[in-house]
Amino acid sequence: QVQLVESGGGLVQAGGSLRLSCAASGRTFSRYAMGWFRQAPGKEREFVATINWIGDTYYADAVQGRFTISRDNAKNTVYLQMNSLKPEDTAVYHCAAAARGDLALGSTYNYWGQGTQVTVSS
Repeated sequence: QVQLVESGGGLVQAGGSLRLSCAASGRTFSRYAMGWFRQAPGKEREFVATINWIGDTYYADAVQGRFTISRDNAKNTVYLQMNSLKPEDTAVYHCAAAARGDLALGSTYNYWGQGTQVTVSS
């Protein structure tokens, strides 16, 4: 069982930055790949970024070059550094943990956090 708690969301102007954190419970954090997904009002949940067990990363085209995912296994935490934010980045951001599978698919992930709101004003 893994419990995930996100933090770091907020209101920021376009062009600004935020860093999201996701703290995980349990002693097996390093065995999970971690992902970030987002869901805007009236839209489907979409993949943002993922980092696997050995630190390989993969990003959605919409955030490539602007967002950076990282993890600190000693702190059981995964981060999402978001730079050059755009109004279209406004959404609730969720972190998730997966034991295996296609890490770009939400259905792969076994555990989810409640989410943190990110609002980017123009």
